[in-house]
Amino acid sequence: MFNGIIKQTGKISRIYRNKENCFVEIFSKMKFTKKEIGTSISCSGACLTLEKYKGKISKFYISKETLNRTNFNFSIRGDIINMEKSLKYKDRISGHFVQGHIDTTCTVMSIDLVGKSWLINFKLAKKYNKYLIQKGSIAINGVSLTISKILKNGFQIAAIPYTLKSTNLSYLKRKDLVNVEFDVFGKYIKSFIK
Repeated sequence: MFNGIIKQTGKISRIYRNKENCFVEIFSKMKFTKKEIGTSISCSGACLTLEKYKGKISKFYISKETLNRTNFNFSIRGDIINMEKSLKYKDRISGHFVQGHIDTTCTVMSIDLVGKSWLINFKLAKKYNKYLIQKGSIAINGVSLTISKILKNGFQIAAIPYTLKSTNLSYLKRKDLVNVEFDVFGKYIKSFIK
């Protein structure tokens, strides 16, 4: 479990895929201990297991299921990755509960500068509209954000300067693919009502 408050990013130094699996190595300043091998790390929103680390390089396995649901299927060397360690008991929850279970991907339609903030419009498949709530929570590339507006074919978020400075959202451009996780409470409520 994470809270979507990104304090560190990393850069893909190596990614290699075969038919069923994928491994990614990420260069970052995030520090690990031997006890953390096997723990969950949010990598641009996807909950990945830390397999090993050496110096500033950490290695993660990505399953076929995760590849199919995330933008890691299209990731290349040099891509910037948002990184967050899982929450510890008594940690401050500044964002919202993020599981690291990516629901889908969506594309950037447009980016508008308003003051020092970015208004980013995302195109989303209609079948996911049921999970969108204006002023509700959503995780984009693992970043806890608020839906500022629901659009006919997607949604809009406002990214403030601090968020842009601290995450890979500042690298977004039109037609980029992002990982999306809808609010877990909204998904459960929707399922119970159904």
